[in-house]
Amino acid sequence: MRIIIWGINYAPEPTGIAPFNTGLAEWLAGRGHEVEMVTTFPYYPEWRKRREDRWCGYRTERTTRVAVRRCWHYVPRRVTAARRIVHEASFLATSLLRMVLLRRPDVLVVVSPPLAAGVPAWVVSRLWRRPYVFHVQDLQPDAAVGLGMLRPGRFTRLLYALERLAYRKAAAVSGISDGMLAAFRAKGVEDDRRVFFPNWVADTLPGAATAPERAAARRAFAARHGTPAEAFLLVYSGNIGMKQGLGVLVDAAAARPADGAAPCWIVAGDGAGKAALVEAAAQQATGAVRFLPLQPEEAFAEMLIAADVCVITQQKGSGQFFFPSKLLTALGRAKPVLAVADRGSELARAVEEGGFGLVAEPDDPAAVARAAAAMATAGEGQLTEWGRNGLAWVGRFRQSTVLGAFEAGLERIARAARH
Repeated sequence: MRIIIWGINYAPEPTGIAPFNTGLAEWLAGRGHEVEMVTTFPYYPEWRKRREDRWCGYRTERTTRVAVRRCWHYVPRRVTAARRIVHEASFLATSLLRMVLLRRPDVLVVVSPPLAAGVPAWVVSRLWRRPYVFHVQDLQPDAAVGLGMLRPGRFTRLLYALERLAYRKAAAVSGISDGMLAAFRAKGVEDDRRVFFPNWVADTLPGAATAPERAAARRAFAARHGTPAEAFLLVYSGNIGMKQGLGVLVDAAAARPADGAAPCWIVAGDGAGKAALVEAAAQQATGAVRFLPLQPEEAFAEMLIAADVCVITQQKGSGQFFFPSKLLTALGRAKPVLAVADRGSELARAVEEGGFGLVAEPDDPAAVARAAAAMATAGEGQLTEWGRNGLAWVGRFRQSTVLGAFEAGLERIARAARH
C-alpha cells in the first residue's frame, strides 16, 4: 500500500504523540509499504523551534524508509487558547498545500489533535477519491471545555460541528482507549467504523532492573542531581501543561505527613506550565520537589531505574478525555505507579484493576501526600509485587500486536475502496 500519515508531531520530538506517529510510520515502511509523513518542524514540548528551522517554509527529509514532508507553522511563545488555534490552523493551511501536490495514497491516516484536520482531510480524500482514517489521541473539544479552557458558546459549537464532520466522513475513527470508543459511539460513530488503536510498548520489555543495576543508577542519579542517596524517589516525566495538573504535587510535597522521612519528588520535563510550577514550588520553600529538563534517552532510562515510583497526574475532570501513554513506559520497567486522577477515570480503573499502584484524587494534596507516604513505607516486597503486576498488565500493548492489527485494518479499508 501507499500510505500518507498527516500529523503535527514527529521525531525528533521525544514525548507526547510524536514517538507514536514516528513508530507507526517506520513500522509500516518496514513492512514494505510506501509511507510519507506530512508534519511540522520540531517544536514540542518546549514550544520552540530549533534555530535552523525558524525561517524554513518546507523541507523534505528521509529517515530510514519514510519520506518526511515538513511544513512551516506558527509556534507561539506563550500558549493561550487563541494562539493555539492559530498554531494549528497555520499547520493545516501550509500542509494542505503540500498534500495536494503529493501522489495520491491508497489510504490517508490523519492524527488528531488538531481536531480541525478532519476538514482538509475530507477535502483531499474527495480530491484523491481515497479513504481516510481519523485517529484520535485526545478528545480535544471535550477536554478544552472540561478544563475550562473554552466556555460553551458559538466557537465551541463550531468545534463540535468540525468533530462531527471529521467522524462522519472518515472510513474509520480510531482511539487509544475504551473510553474514547464509548465517546465515539455517543457521538454517532457506528460500531463497524470504531477502531481500538492504543499506544504501545516495545515487543521486548526491559522489565525490572537487578538490585546491582538499581543501586548503580541511584548512585549516578544522586551524584548528578544532588538528591539524597537513600531518598524515596517519586518521578514524573513528560509534558508540563494544564491537563497534567502538576500543581498538586507541589502542594503534596508541602503537606507531607510529619512522621517519617520526606520523599523526594522529581519533575522532569518541559512545557508551557513549567515556569509557573517552578515558581509555586519556590514559594513553598520545602525543597522537596526537584525540577529537571526532559532527559535524553540514556539519562531517562537511568532515572526510571533509579525511581521507586512513577507518578502520573491528570487535571481534575479530564480523565475521560485522555489516556497517558507514559503509563505504558513505566509499567514496561516494572515500576509501581502513583496515579493522581479522578476515581472514575480510565487511568484510575487501570491502576486498580491491574493492581500496580495507588490512586489519589487530583484536588486533594493531603491524599496525594498520604498515598506517597504509604508507598514509601510499603516495603520492598509490596513494591516488587506492584511492579510485577504492571509488567503483566502492559504485555497486551506490545508493538507487533497493536500495529499489526492496525495495519490489517488499513489494508481492509484500502481494499474496500478499490472495489
